[in-house]
Amino acid sequence: MNTSYSKGYVIALVGTLLWSATAVFIRYLNLEYKIPVLILAFWRDLFTAGIVFLAMALLKPSLIQKGFSHVRFFLGYGALLAVFNFLWTFSVFLNGAAISTVLAYSSAAFTAIFGWLLWREELHLPKIMAVVFSIIGCILVSGAHQVQQWTSNPIGILTGLLSGIAFAGYTLLGRLASQKRIPTPTVLGYTFLTAALLLLMANAFFPLKWIDSRNLLWLGNRWDGWVVLFLLALIPTIGGYGLYTFSLNFLPASIANLIATLEPSFTALQAYLLLGERFTSDQILGSVLILLGVILLRLNEIRQSNQERRTAYETTSSQTPVIRD
Repeated sequence: MNTSYSKGYVIALVGTLLWSATAVFIRYLNLEYKIPVLILAFWRDLFTAGIVFLAMALLKPSLIQKGFSHVRFFLGYGALLAVFNFLWTFSVFLNGAAISTVLAYSSAAFTAIFGWLLWREELHLPKIMAVVFSIIGCILVSGAHQVQQWTSNPIGILTGLLSGIAFAGYTLLGRLASQKRIPTPTVLGYTFLTAALLLLMANAFFPLKWIDSRNLLWLGNRWDGWVVLFLLALIPTIGGYGLYTFSLNFLPASIANLIATLEPSFTALQAYLLLGERFTSDQILGSVLILLGVILLRLNEIRQSNQERRTAYETTSSQTPVIRD
C-alpha cells in the first residue's frame, strides 16, 4: 500500500474517532451539569471560534482577512450551523449520544434529495436506494414505528429527524464554500463565530420557557465543567474536523468520506462504554440501514468521480493533435 495512503487512513480514522466523541461530551455535560441546550450550544460554538481565530492570528493572519469579502455568505452559513447545533444538542439531550448521531446521518439522504430539488442532480438507483434505506432506518432508530414512542418522546423523534435535515443544508453550504475556494480555517472560524452570536441573541431575547436559557454562566465556579466545555470545542470539534480535513492531503475525498461513516459506530461504542447506552434490536437494524445508505451514496460518488475523470481524459486525448512524420 502507498505510504501516503497509509498515513491518510490513520489520520482520517483518528479524526473520525475524535469527531465521534462530540455527542458523548454533550451527553456527559447534560447528565453531570444539567446545562441547558442553548447555553451549551453557545459556549461550544464560541470556544471553537475563539480557538480557530487565535490559531489563524498566530499562524496565518491573512486567513482572517479572507473572510471579509464573504460576510453575507457566513451570515447564512452561520445561521444554519446555529440551528443544526441547537437541534443536534437537543437531540442528544432527548435521545442519547448514539441514537442522535445515527439520526444526524440521515442527512446523507436529505442531501441527495435537496441536490435533486435545487440543482437537478440525477437520482440514480443507488441514491434512491440510499434514501429509502435512510428513511426506514430513521423510523426504526427513532422508534417512530411504535405508537408509545410518539406518546412518550414525540419531540425527541422530530428533533432527531430535523437535525438530519439541518445537517444536510449545512453540508450543501459546505460544498458552496469549497466552490468559492474559501480556506477551511476561515470557514470554520467565521461560521462558528456567527453561530455563537446568533445563539447568544437567542439566549437573550428568545429564552425557552421550559429551560433556564438566560443564565449564560450556568456552570458558575464549577471549573471542571468549563474544562469539559473547552475540551468539547478543542478535541472533537476542532481536532476531529482538523485531522479529517488534513487527511484529504493524502486521500481522495471519496475515500475519506467512507471512513467518516464509521462515526456513528464509534459514538455507539463510546456511549456504551462510558455512558451505558444500549441499542435495541430495531435500533441496530435501523443504524445498519442508515449506514448502508450512506455507503451507497459514497460509492456512487466514487463511481461518478472516476467516470468524470475518464471522460475528461478521453476528451483531452481526442483533442491532442497527432504528429505525423
